[in-house]
Amino acid sequence: MNQELQLRGVAPFRSCLGGRGLAVVVLSAALLAACGGSKDKGSSQVAVKVNKEEISVHQINFVLQQQRGLRPEQADAAGRQVLERLVDQELAVQKAQELKLDRDPRVLQAVEAARREIVARSYLEKTGEAAAKPSPEEIQKYYDDKPALFKERRVYNLQELTIEAPADQLEGLRAQMQSAKSATEFVEYLKTKGIKFAVSQAVRPAEQLPLSMLDTFSRMKDGQSILVPTATGAQVVVLAGSRSEPVDAARAQPAIEQFLQNEARRKLIEADMKVAPLPRSSTWASSRKLRHRPRPMERHRRPRLPQQPQRWQRLSPLRPPRGA
Repeated sequence: MNQELQLRGVAPFRSCLGGRGLAVVVLSAALLAACGGSKDKGSSQVAVKVNKEEISVHQINFVLQQQRGLRPEQADAAGRQVLERLVDQELAVQKAQELKLDRDPRVLQAVEAARREIVARSYLEKTGEAAAKPSPEEIQKYYDDKPALFKERRVYNLQELTIEAPADQLEGLRAQMQSAKSATEFVEYLKTKGIKFAVSQAVRPAEQLPLSMLDTFSRMKDGQSILVPTATGAQVVVLAGSRSEPVDAARAQPAIEQFLQNEARRKLIEADMKVAPLPRSSTWASSRKLRHRPRPMERHRRPRLPQQPQRWQRLSPLRPPRGA
């Protein structure tokens, strides 16, 4: 590896551990102190030099901290991989600077947008820290108030028809759907009328259905169907079958607790943001009406039950976590 780095204009870091070079990249606080880091931070915390620029141990550790689930025994190998990526990145940055791309208006605009996103996200996280943890009584009440998600939870076998049609045809389609004896008969009607549609099938547990429609689905019997208007027409959902799979309070407790705490964070942030309304002198605000104000922490509003596959977007607040 040292030969590769030297060919690329990189000077390997030599630690106080016998000159092992890049084999020791990630240094703990104790190791830095042993190397004299507390006295000479400039020399002990430099991992490599890329031409005249330095990549520090802090940069490597920052990237490693973003890797969730990294075990201690994996830190050394992961640190070397991170260092390689940082070297490649630094070389690319230097080439870009030679071409003066860092002064390109589009690049400057992208950098500013990224900066604003990071600062705004920091505000959301900092403000949300004050949210209180829900009490056991609040968790139990949420469990009791949502039987379709927990005590009476079902897994639904659905047939979905995505239909392209203007809004003035939806009532006619709804009537035809209700009068049809089967989904096949309704599909034949769409074909004879030349209406474009697509058919799909899916198996979805209750937490993967739209929360606003969960009660409707919970009351449906096998064979029944509903029509839901969409931006381009409608979606007809036929309940081909279902099975009962209730969730007890013990299993639901972590997901409910996370959901309620995230809701508390969202409300705190919304209340705090209302203190500082948009100024009337704003060019955009004065020239156009703001029809929708983004809701902060939207991504935190949907805690999920464990061990369930992800399917729909913007669904119930108890979808499965990523990587579950």
